[in-house]
Amino acid sequence: MTVVVDDDLWSAIGDPTRRRLLDLLLVDGAGTATSLSERLPVTRQAVSKHLGVLDRAGLVHVTPAGREMRYRVDEQQLARAVAQLSAVGSTWDGRLRRIARIAEAIQRRADEQQTQEQQTQEQQTRQRKGKK
Repeated sequence: MTVVVDDDLWSAIGDPTRRRLLDLLLVDGAGTATSLSERLPVTRQAVSKHLGVLDRAGLVHVTPAGREMRYRVDEQQLARAVAQLSAVGSTWDGRLRRIARIAEAIQRRADEQQTQEQQTQEQQTRQRKGKK
């Protein structure tokens, strides 16, 4: 199963500061670069740049609010990101189960081979003792 992943969306979400901004916006409902920067250890300009990345990825909507811009989360786009993450997680769970089955099969064969070698050695030892 192939999962289609929006790389721009995940690049936007991949940054911890942007994830924190999304968290704050989800809790507060909306915010400006100024109000958000007061709650983060980064400048207003940095917050504004991060919000621009989130806007280009479609994760936030922007509306003018006086001299500033007000940002709120686009819940449909965030839900799309969650669905993609879930699909990727399911795909990798399946891959990891297959890898585990292969590793277990390899280990079983190695154990069987070791048991056969031990039995052969024991049989050869008994034969040598019987010839004496």
